[in-house]
Amino acid sequence: MRASVRAGLAGALAVVATVAVVGVSAAEELAPYVPPTPASGAVVAGTPCTESARACVDISEGRAWLLDGGEIVRGPVGIMSGDAETPTPRGTFAVQWKAERYTSREFGVEMPYSVFFAEGGIAFHEGTRETPSAGCVKLSHEDAKTFFEFLQVGDQVQVH
Repeated sequence: MRASVRAGLAGALAVVATVAVVGVSAAEELAPYVPPTPASGAVVAGTPCTESARACVDISEGRAWLLDGGEIVRGPVGIMSGDAETPTPRGTFAVQWKAERYTSREFGVEMPYSVFFAEGGIAFHEGTRETPSAGCVKLSHEDAKTFFEFLQVGDQVQVH
């Protein structure tokens, strides 16, 4: 019995130590993967996405929308995506986790209002639209804040 109590305590301490060392944002990255649901429904007028999407991105046009039940609730808004070297992945995804304040460990860059949706740390976040991203979808401050508040873990993201 004492061994199982010690094992449980050791596991709890490991979680606390992980959060203390790598931070809450990194701990959120350890959340279970949420698989995307298949795209379904009719194409929403004025977008390349179907009714099942909650967030829609058109890379070639540099635009994005928030959708609710096939209705546009915000957009189109301007975005900046990745370039040929670090492209933004296309497909259907699910929001995996969110962090209001996040700093990329890979690039050391702040990514306010991050909404992570694709493997490799790909997210919607606030950022300059003057230069390409490393695969993320960069938004203005107001748009990033709105996307952060609107989207929830599990919501479908379609990128075209």
